[in-house]
Amino acid sequence: MKHIYEKGTDPQKPTLLLLHGTGGNELDLLPLARRIDDSAGVLSVRGNVLENGMPRFFRRLAEGVFDIEDLIFRTKELYEFLDEAAERYEFARSNMIAVGYSNGANIAASLLFHYENALKAAILHHPMVPLRGIELPNLKGTSIFIGAGTNDPICSSEESKELQLLLEKANANVSLHWENRGHQLTADEVEAAAQWYRKL
Repeated sequence: MKHIYEKGTDPQKPTLLLLHGTGGNELDLLPLARRIDDSAGVLSVRGNVLENGMPRFFRRLAEGVFDIEDLIFRTKELYEFLDEAAERYEFARSNMIAVGYSNGANIAASLLFHYENALKAAILHHPMVPLRGIELPNLKGTSIFIGAGTNDPICSSEESKELQLLLEKANANVSLHWENRGHQLTADEVEAAAQWYRKL
């Protein structure tokens, strides 16, 4: 997978896994990572799927309607890539925190839905429920920040609450942060995520 890796200045810090939104790329969230922790390592990945020329992490059939078969395949592809990257760049695979926005947050949530110990923690900006009707792995010890907009036209407030509930049922520690905005990522939301991260 096309990506950027930047070694952290503090080897004790986690590696931040950056996952962009639709139409973004591996450069998009680098400023975000620096605001969260400028001494952590960074692995920023570009989605392998193109939708009208725009990179994404998995296919969708329509707005808000995921291609579940492709989602499962791409989640496995990303999970295996993370294992390979940890070996190649010699960082602790068990100390990885995802930072995803929109489509990137959805694939990060899918990692949590499918694999135990896929991530140490996750910052999910405007995620949806990746898929329903499956039993989640035990996420005990996994902390998750969900940033949501009260007027988000793509991800309803009900969907944000449903995702929180599903993750909490799987024993994750979830913090749901609301902004009185739509689907855009605001500076206030980024700052709230950074403050949450510092308390981990």
